[in-house]
Amino acid sequence: MTLVLVAHGSSDPRAALQTRALARSVGGMAAFLDHAGPRPAAVLADLERAGHRSAVVVPLLLTSAYHGRVDIPAALSGSGLEIALADVLGPVDGSVPPELLDALVSRLSGPFDGLVLAAAGTRDADARETVALSARALGRRLGVPCEAAFATSDGARPADAVARLRDSGARRVATSAYFLAPGKLYDLAAAGALHAGAVAVTRPLGASDHLATLVLRRAAAARTLVPA
Repeated sequence: MTLVLVAHGSSDPRAALQTRALARSVGGMAAFLDHAGPRPAAVLADLERAGHRSAVVVPLLLTSAYHGRVDIPAALSGSGLEIALADVLGPVDGSVPPELLDALVSRLSGPFDGLVLAAAGTRDADARETVALSARALGRRLGVPCEAAFATSDGARPADAVARLRDSGARRVATSAYFLAPGKLYDLAAAGALHAGAVAVTRPLGASDHLATLVLRRAAAARTLVPA
């Protein structure tokens, strides 16, 4: 199984480093829709020239918004390989992957009695609901109230969510980063949460063992998208 992990990409070089580290941990290759390289089409073309006949593509995305539904399939079209496209790493069909919850929990430490799950943001209401679904599951797992928040676009901002939890009686509100890699939106979410009084903001999920396990499980269940 030849794995290609496709991330959105970021102008922040730290993001590409984390994506490539995750790809190495699962024995795959990294590709990017924007900013960093190489692009998915170039990676697939290299595989074809090397004699490969198929590939499994795993989107390194936490929601099925525009990038997952449109950009990635478009980037894969025209390849001579048989391509199986996996689901995103976030919730699918109303189910939060246990590996994703494990990854989020593993980043948290210290006492807290309220939690904000801070994501990048999207105008897609269905995608925002999957973040809220993850927030509710994380709150149940930890036994604390947990609110979803977004650095940009529609939905509550991390600072607002922190303030709301504090106003409702939480004394120590932590912020869990619903980000795969660092970048300007992660920095924006973290700064807003800390300014509002969050006691801590976790690091992005990065190349954690839990995430690697989830990538491999998504790859194993991938569906065929483009016949050879």
